[in-house]
Amino acid sequence: MTILVVDDHPSFRAIVSAVLGAEGFDVVGEAGDGAAALEAIAALRPDVVLLDVQLPDMNGFDVAIRALGGIRPPRIVLTSSRDAADFGPLVAASGARGFVAKGELSGAAVAALVG
Repeated sequence: MTILVVDDHPSFRAIVSAVLGAEGFDVVGEAGDGAAALEAIAALRPDVVLLDVQLPDMNGFDVAIRALGGIRPPRIVLTSSRDAADFGPLVAASGARGFVAKGELSGAAVAALVG
């Protein structure tokens, strides 16, 4: 399963890419903001996008909504250092498959939402 990792912290992207790669995902790219994420989604056509909620140029909910409106949309999993409860109904309204807190992030957690 191919995955794109979107987060504004390069060190977090590198760690998550290594963890997910070791757990069976094929990490096809990384992006540091919403605009780069949308470009990468169009160019790479990943099966899954791990998408940080808080990005410097737009929030992850808006990125998800835009990405899901395209042809062959990816499955999106939102993530944040904050708890899912902090975002109320925004996760469901975005069309994402679900949410995983950064502290609980693993290949198994992502696979459970997109499998």
